Amino acid sequence: MDVLEAIRERRSIRKYKDAPVEDDKLEKVLEAGRWAPSASNKQPWHFIVVRDPGARNTMANQHTYGRFMAESPVVIVVLGDPESHPKYHLADPHNAVQNMLLAAYAQGLGTCWMGVRDTSIEPKFKQLLDIPDKYRVICCVSLGYSRTTPTKTRKPLEDIVSYGKYGQEK
Repeated sequence: MDVLEAIRERRSIRKYKDAPVEDDKLEKVLEAGRWAPSASNKQPWHFIVVRDPGARNTMANQHTYGRFMAESPVVIVVLGDPESHPKYHLADPHNAVQNMLLAAYAQGLGTCWMGVRDTSIEPKFKQLLDIPDKYRVICCVSLGYSRTTPTKTRKPLEDIVSYGKYGQEK
């Protein structure tokens, strides 16, 4: 699959089939995250794979916009490590997440990214998953086989791109 096709066609999935994600597919998703670019190659991330239905249900009940985590067979919790890179530990993990979203799509899996950082649920997730204090919970990614194919719209390039200076057209 062409990477631009994956970027254009991938959707945020919130309805999942009751089917497990194969270990080899999950590993490819995690590998894609591992190979993401990071400032100074510090790789200030850690991924927690949550398959336990009880833990996923608890997380879903705590996340206002992530109720569907309960029905996704896998949730990947993405952590940032401030000790590894104080300046970019919040940004670099998102590079890994984008890689994981695209790798999942290329394998026929659906995903949805959900923010967690700086919310009241971060300490709850840390307690539930025994996350050491030094880490920040950045986001979660639900992962599974989609029951739906949502539509996707995008603003035209001329509405979001300037050339040379802000507001300047090509």
